[in-house]
Amino acid sequence: MGYGSGLGQAIERQPTSITAFVGRSLRGPLNQPIAVHSFADFQAVFGGLWKPSPMSYAVDQFFENGGTEAVVVRVANGARGCTLRVETGAEPLLLRAIAPGTREFLRAAVDLDGIGDNEEQRFNLTVQRLRTPGTEQIESQEIFRGLSVDPESSNFIASALAESSLVRLAGDAPRVRPAPTLSATGSMAYVHSGSDGDDGTMLTDYDLIGSAEERTGLFALEGAEVFNFLCLPPHAHEQDIGPGALLVAHRYCVARRAILLTDPPQAWDTPDKALLGSREWMLNSEDAVMYFPRLFALDKLRGRFEAFGPSGAVAGMLARADRRSPVWREDLSDVAGLRPGFRPQVVLSDAQREQLANWGVNGLSARRPGAGVGVSPRTLAGRAMEPHKRELAARRFSLFVLNSIERGTRWAVFEAPGPATWQALTGQVAGFLAALEQDGAFAAAKPGERWFVTCDERLNPLTDDQACINLLVGFASGSVPRLSAWLLSHRPGGSQFRPRQLDPMAIGNLLAGARRPDRAGGEALAEAG
Repeated sequence: MGYGSGLGQAIERQPTSITAFVGRSLRGPLNQPIAVHSFADFQAVFGGLWKPSPMSYAVDQFFENGGTEAVVVRVANGARGCTLRVETGAEPLLLRAIAPGTREFLRAAVDLDGIGDNEEQRFNLTVQRLRTPGTEQIESQEIFRGLSVDPESSNFIASALAESSLVRLAGDAPRVRPAPTLSATGSMAYVHSGSDGDDGTMLTDYDLIGSAEERTGLFALEGAEVFNFLCLPPHAHEQDIGPGALLVAHRYCVARRAILLTDPPQAWDTPDKALLGSREWMLNSEDAVMYFPRLFALDKLRGRFEAFGPSGAVAGMLARADRRSPVWREDLSDVAGLRPGFRPQVVLSDAQREQLANWGVNGLSARRPGAGVGVSPRTLAGRAMEPHKRELAARRFSLFVLNSIERGTRWAVFEAPGPATWQALTGQVAGFLAALEQDGAFAAAKPGERWFVTCDERLNPLTDDQACINLLVGFASGSVPRLSAWLLSHRPGGSQFRPRQLDPMAIGNLLAGARRPDRAGGEALAEAG
């Protein structure tokens, strides 16, 4: 059969280097994933570099080293938004900024344009965010017309402001509508926010972790469609992220098919300490990566060189490598080279770099791209025997394939189960894998042993849950390729990939049927299910 696509749609290749950052910033919305494509974007939303915010430096270093897309979540500890006080003549209308901090500059105005003489409880409210106080540099504006102070009204002020991205009602609504805000000449004027905003204090691991139920902290990333790396900068420049936060972040990355970028502990200030510490490091995972040592880079606020965790710069270098070549052909010399202005805190010999790599820790080099480093990047499963687990390129390629297939086949859950849907799914995934094969993605594996896919009644018995559609896919990855099998289950509430262990005979049958999915081995499918 030909390699068609489900409902006429080919599977789109997903990005491989979108990096999520979670931490403290000078300004911006709390617990919301915001996409930024340059440090100028970050500066406009989150306020730019700020000494109490290691995240701001990590994001800057990400873009300086070649990153192009980041997702940023602002977290705060005890921060408070400023207030606006609009007089009514009896009791004030109090508004509080949603985004906390001392750099949120708001102003509000009240008018009665279009309000009838018999509508004594109604008014119009305009709220603006200013880039700088005392100027007309308006960053955003919201206009609410026909608001009411009557709690029974369909346009009650508290309900209407629940949709605002700038303010909320602080306390109870006044019983009398606010009077128009007018200047001495009778023209409309604005009431400015007070100076009672608070930036809060240094984050804790609990702030960083947040709540899965409330989607705060790193769980705010539930609102992000996709990210490939997660970077958790330290709470302060001389403090490490705690093991509890790293373990929760790692579990979350596994669930999201992403990779956690961890900074080396600050105590690892020599190669010998790093080698000893790496042997006892708590995370031994193919979904976590560490680079050593820390980096010296210019602190642009202080005008001097400081030591920083390397994760932000590493994410940028990986993104830069992805633009040079596909993820399955990772350009190791470019990944290992630091951009001008960045240098390792300590210099590693080739022997030390290789020793660290054996424990899953990658050595950063001061050599320029093209010099070569001789050691391929590893995951923190560096002690694993299987190349597809310890090689960073292999793991990134696997996640890329799984993410692309999962997102590209979601349509199937909305279709009636049966042979037509199963055949379309199989053809769509086969077309995707065949295109990757043509581009050289499976070059390390022998032809005919590179991938398989099948979806039929053996994976989807008509007596089972009809709201679930199952598809079995396998593909080779790693410099010494090993074919891994995965069962994809699509349900209306979400989708899940689960690894499946198949014996060599079952895999052989599936490979033989890769170009003719209707001939795949029934025993293998029964085992996969």
